[in-house]
Amino acid sequence: MKSLFAILILVGLLSCNQAEKKSVSQKDSTNKDAVNNNAVVLKDSKLAAIYSSYIALKDELVKSDSTSVSEKALALSQNLAGFEGCESTVATAKMLSVAHSLKAQRKDFTAISSDLVALFKHADVAKGTIYVQHCPMANKGDGGDWLSSNKDIQNPYYGDEMLNCGSVTEEIKSK
Repeated sequence: MKSLFAILILVGLLSCNQAEKKSVSQKDSTNKDAVNNNAVVLKDSKLAAIYSSYIALKDELVKSDSTSVSEKALALSQNLAGFEGCESTVATAKMLSVAHSLKAQRKDFTAISSDLVALFKHADVAKGTIYVQHCPMANKGDGGDWLSSNKDIQNPYYGDEMLNCGSVTEEIKSK
């Protein structure tokens, strides 16, 4: 009798846990829809082009598509080329565009992200929010930052291996 009672309690608890997970899952998808509507508009058109090409590069790293990463890095280097003070970032983006492995591309992405986080902290955001995100495990535990238009973490350093590893460390909003 005690065994039967213990099994019923266990089944009841497991059922409650499953129901709770379902409601959390539904809540998360609603939050993603709201966050994904965050359109970032920058007042400077050159910065807007740089930001757009950077986000495209980051998204391809999230997908772990090395060929597309190379294409997006080349586009980023072209957008950065006309912006004063970004000469070393242009060179890094070009190196990233010819790198043959995701590991090398992600290493170069760290340097590009560091430069562009600093650049966009001083950008004139007209609308939306730019999120500075951080993965503490990237680069052999040294960590790595990146920019995102979405609050949800989509880790470019690990792709689907650890897609949600990281956190928002700063928000850059309109002034």
